[in-house]
Amino acid sequence: MRKCLVFVALLLVSQLNYIKAQNLFNVPDTVCIRQPVKITPNVSASTYYWGFCSGYMLNAPVQTNLGIDTNLFKPGAIVVERDGQNYFGFVANTATNTLVQLNYGRSLGNKPITTVIGSMNNTMPKDAAKLFLTKDSTGNWFLFIIGGTTPTNSTIARVDFGKSLSNLNPSSVNFGNLGGVLNAPRGLFIQNVGGSYVGFLANQMDNKLIRLDFGNNLSITPNVTDMGASFGFGTPSDMIPVYDNGFWFAFATNLGNNLLTRLVFGTSLNNIPTGSFLGLIGDPMKGPSSLTFARDCDAFYFYVTNSLANSVTRIDVSNLLSAQFRGTEYTVANALNTPNSITKIVRERDNLFCFVANVGDNSLSSVVFAQCTTASVTSSTATNPPVYSYQQPARYNVYLAVDEGLPTMRVQCQQIVVLPIPQLTISQDTIICQGDSILLSVRSQKGLSFSWNSQYNISPKRDSFDVKVWPEFATDYRVVIPYANGCVVDTDVYVDVSKIKADAGADRILSDGAKTMLGGPGTTEGNQFTYTWLPNQFINDISSPNPVVNPPYDFTYYLEVRNNFGCYAIDTVVVRVTCNDLNLPNAFVPESSNPQSNRFGLLNHQIMKLNYFKVFDRWGKLVFETTDVTKQWDGRINGNAAPMGVYVWEADGFCVENKRFKRNGNVTLIR
Repeated sequence: MRKCLVFVALLLVSQLNYIKAQNLFNVPDTVCIRQPVKITPNVSASTYYWGFCSGYMLNAPVQTNLGIDTNLFKPGAIVVERDGQNYFGFVANTATNTLVQLNYGRSLGNKPITTVIGSMNNTMPKDAAKLFLTKDSTGNWFLFIIGGTTPTNSTIARVDFGKSLSNLNPSSVNFGNLGGVLNAPRGLFIQNVGGSYVGFLANQMDNKLIRLDFGNNLSITPNVTDMGASFGFGTPSDMIPVYDNGFWFAFATNLGNNLLTRLVFGTSLNNIPTGSFLGLIGDPMKGPSSLTFARDCDAFYFYVTNSLANSVTRIDVSNLLSAQFRGTEYTVANALNTPNSITKIVRERDNLFCFVANVGDNSLSSVVFAQCTTASVTSSTATNPPVYSYQQPARYNVYLAVDEGLPTMRVQCQQIVVLPIPQLTISQDTIICQGDSILLSVRSQKGLSFSWNSQYNISPKRDSFDVKVWPEFATDYRVVIPYANGCVVDTDVYVDVSKIKADAGADRILSDGAKTMLGGPGTTEGNQFTYTWLPNQFINDISSPNPVVNPPYDFTYYLEVRNNFGCYAIDTVVVRVTCNDLNLPNAFVPESSNPQSNRFGLLNHQIMKLNYFKVFDRWGKLVFETTDVTKQWDGRINGNAAPMGVYVWEADGFCVENKRFKRNGNVTLIR
């Protein structure tokens, strides 16, 4: 089975030094919709992974709440890492002071399995606010946890997992309030600087910057230095490091003023930084609770969780030394619920993932920059990638990772701009009635030629501005237009064919006085169709596809089905009426307001002579008699209401076909 190829090197915040490969491949920087894109590789390697439609940071991320988890109790901090072929994460519960493991398996697209590790002998800091997970040079994993809200309960702890993050019984130690300088610590990060491990955090309550020195061993108690409160913090909530072109920076979110703080260390984290507030153009932050960072195609992106707005703000950074950054807020209903912490952004193949801990409803949310679906080919592991195309205008990411997992691994990212079709006039998608034809046209002043590629029901001359088509079913008629700048427009005109069928139903023979429902299963149905039955006699609804008719003699009905485009179809049904039996109801309700059910009598229309129609009660007493076929019994005897029960009727006479009838039966009177 092919190993899962993951783009980790670009985006792991804990390993900020990146390898920027140059000229691994050549690809056009601009193409048009549907134009074939050919990439030329310039490198020999043992493995290749091409991503033609990778998740793009400038697109709105998909935010999804993964649901309430019974193992989460006011989750205050979250972290995620890849260990071997699997992904693990950890969440700190502030309500129970416990640590929870997240096991994603081999894909961050899986919903993680949560397992409570516990308080680890009460070493968990109170009100944990930040988790920082790292691996030392010997391959051992360490999780550092900071928390607290006052100098009294502010502490820092270390959890030792050994060689695997799957370890559910790690050892741990709580250092307490080292040097007594911690005061609601936030935003911890640790980096290897020349073989020595250096960490920093920011105190939320006194706006101080604190430095931690571990020497060359993360498993020792660090030395602590109070660097003071002159670095431009305003009630900091989180802080992360950024390394660019030989310079170190740190950025922090501030609850006090909804601004970013930038610390500039220069070429070494051993320098004393300078700090300042940064303005934000566009959408501001709203109660920023946590911060993450990603670098994609040599562009910088920060993502901030807004606890007061249940949203995420993307901050675009063209230059880390700029005085102002630009913010864009993304809000999705019910996706976040008082977000408290966000993980780093990890690329898995062509999808970008990060996760948010929601203190409001004890849930996790995923924030995903998904692989696009508008490329004809989305990825490949071939040495020479296939020719592909894009279906929509936008900016896309093209990635190449070679020798993945080896010391010689290199990665290149390049954006490609896909332009819309150049200015041209072309027939719009249309619909025609079955059997009709239509003229398709295209005009473009800068087009070099016009070639209609379809060969189905099209006029013989296909290299022209105009073509005549007469499809019998829905068809895309493609036209290819090359331009002098190398852009090739490959577009189409969709010609739909309206196929309307009217099915009035099968011809039938109807007993005199009986009813029947017209309309067959073949009639085209839908809200866009209208139905008309003609003539409008002896029919209950001329606009229904299935009306009920009661003709007194042979009758022909016509059904017309028409749509909004004027297409129509017609069908007929013949209803023949014969007088071969009597038609009477088997029950009636005299008190009913319905005239069709409050009388009892013959329903026939073709009785030529009625000798008699009689109704008797159960003792044989005559209660109604008539020789007029139109008269019916109203359920009364001598002006009084007849009792409820079963009555016997008798009838004798002749039909129009001179057929003699003599019948009897029962009817139930209901009150």
